[in-house]
Amino acid sequence: MVNRQLGKNGPRITTIGFGAWAIGGPWQWGWGEVDDKESIEAINKAIENGINWIDTAAVYGYGHSEKVVGEAIKEIREKVFLATKCGMINDGSGNAVINNDPENIRKECEESLKKLKTDYIDLYQIHWPDENVEVERSWEMMVQLKDEGKVKYIGVCNFDVELIKRCMKIERVQSLQPPYSMLRRNVENEILPYCLQNEIGVVVYSPMQAGLLTGKFDMNKLAPDDWRRKGASFREPNLSKALKFVDKLKPIAESKNISVGNLAVGWVLSNNAVTSAIVGARNSKQVKENVIAADLKLSESELDEIKSLLNETGL
Repeated sequence: MVNRQLGKNGPRITTIGFGAWAIGGPWQWGWGEVDDKESIEAINKAIENGINWIDTAAVYGYGHSEKVVGEAIKEIREKVFLATKCGMINDGSGNAVINNDPENIRKECEESLKKLKTDYIDLYQIHWPDENVEVERSWEMMVQLKDEGKVKYIGVCNFDVELIKRCMKIERVQSLQPPYSMLRRNVENEILPYCLQNEIGVVVYSPMQAGLLTGKFDMNKLAPDDWRRKGASFREPNLSKALKFVDKLKPIAESKNISVGNLAVGWVLSNNAVTSAIVGARNSKQVKENVIAADLKLSESELDEIKSLLNETGL
């Protein structure tokens, strides 16, 4: 499988990473019930098929995702580049709240190490900006954890350029994790060019827009507690526009003998600022479908056609 370097002097990771959000099970931003046995099998299948890194977060299932990942890789820890996140916690009532206080970051790191059954985290990331805590204080704690050897690399998620610049004055930001898909392209304006220019790795999440770009999306099949039922992309008129666009993508996908989902992932990977795409899976079948996109090459004419379709659909 193709791999790329994650930021300046960083490790090489595969162009697809296993996304462990959905395997967290029910919580405020969950995807419904999960089968932990299937989740572990999916992770093992991903590794067998050449994926060398996993992205999870302490808040996914309020710790459940990390526990499942830890169980899955306990015998093969050295073969896996392990990324997790801090700064979102359960407020005690089941609500996820942002908390980038330095002491909370340290506490979360210690807890994540236990759940993941490891003595180090390869990539530790601040999950969301915290308007109540100066980013310098949070980032200084991330640097401390790195200096102590608890984490190897440090990165951020969902940060804008200004916040990244403030962190970079203290210590290099190894990577950024932003949302990026055909339906969510605002990072192309400033964030991706800045990361490319400054050799900051970019690992994008939701390249298939949480399932909308799979070509198989059906709102009726979502679990009653699936977070997508309250997501803006899944409400009208956005939903109908997106599905109309997906229908227009199907001939391009069929001509390449791939799924629309593969096409969507291949599209984000065609941006030279992007290091890797995080693609979620809840079972082995989904993993086998996902890995096809890792080596996908889209021609300039195909990229132009997709751009025209986006304009035509008003997206």
